[in-house]
Amino acid sequence: MAGDGEFKRDKNYITTRITADGRDGYLVEPGRYRLIIARACPWANRAAIVRRLMGLEDVVSMGVAGPLHDERSWSFHLDPGGKDPVLGIERLQEAFFARQPGYPRGITVPAIVDVSTGQVVTNDFEQMTLDLGREWSAHQRDGAPDLYPEDRRDEIDDVAGKVFQDVNDGVYKCGFASSQEAYGTAYQRLWERLDWLEQRLRSRRYLVGDTITEADVRLFPTLVRFDAVYHGHFKCNRQKLTELPALWAYARDLFQTPGFGDTIDFEQIKAHYYVVHHTINPTGIVPEGPDPSGWLTPHGREALGGRPFGDGAPPGPPPRSERVPSLI
Repeated sequence: MAGDGEFKRDKNYITTRITADGRDGYLVEPGRYRLIIARACPWANRAAIVRRLMGLEDVVSMGVAGPLHDERSWSFHLDPGGKDPVLGIERLQEAFFARQPGYPRGITVPAIVDVSTGQVVTNDFEQMTLDLGREWSAHQRDGAPDLYPEDRRDEIDDVAGKVFQDVNDGVYKCGFASSQEAYGTAYQRLWERLDWLEQRLRSRRYLVGDTITEADVRLFPTLVRFDAVYHGHFKCNRQKLTELPALWAYARDLFQTPGFGDTIDFEQIKAHYYVVHHTINPTGIVPEGPDPSGWLTPHGREALGGRPFGDGAPPGPPPRSERVPSLI
């Protein structure tokens, strides 16, 4: 937290990469690594989506931390015995300490752990999705989309950068601001950017080009949490997502696309934010609403054209062990 009350995200992550040539000491190898996410976390949600879209479920296993944690980090309190069934640890902190004893920074998801050593390899969420999409290409499913095409990278980076600063991180800047001035600045930037996105998406189905890209993957986790959490809990309450016609239709379009909505657990999302953030919600009461069934209503975005997966195809259903509760 800055001295002026502005929320400042610590982005000093473990940036080791897992690559096809192993140049950082970690070679792409099926079965070697375990992706740790939490259904509650928007940053982890990105990695879960890309893993699904690339069809890497049988190549990179996935552990799911529960929605609750304390100062010692995310825990596996939903797993039998309170331990991750592959890593055998109770808290993600243990994998960070195995890599660097007394690791002093935040213990964050998503994180990728080397199963053989129990050491975290990386928690760099921005690079992680790019590498799952590019470095793991030899092991991806037939029909996996190209989320970061070379001819659109500059535009993807530009749009995703603006979305990160003002929307992805912007809702946190609103929620964790400790001064009225800092909150007001973040609130204004958030809504200016959401208005910009609303205008942009009126005439195009996706953020960049006519297919799903990294830019869409990065915006979706914030939009899907907006009405359930950010509108009230983080005081981002000028309007609800459902009151923004283009953004609401766009978000439903993605939610109903295989690989997106099938990674979302609204109950875990609400449990995390409303229970863990004691300074914002000291009672720990979790709201009953909103009704999530609207996410399955028709969106009409097909009229704008576009090909969700480009020359590829949608992924199949998620493994039974990774399925989230149905909204029906």
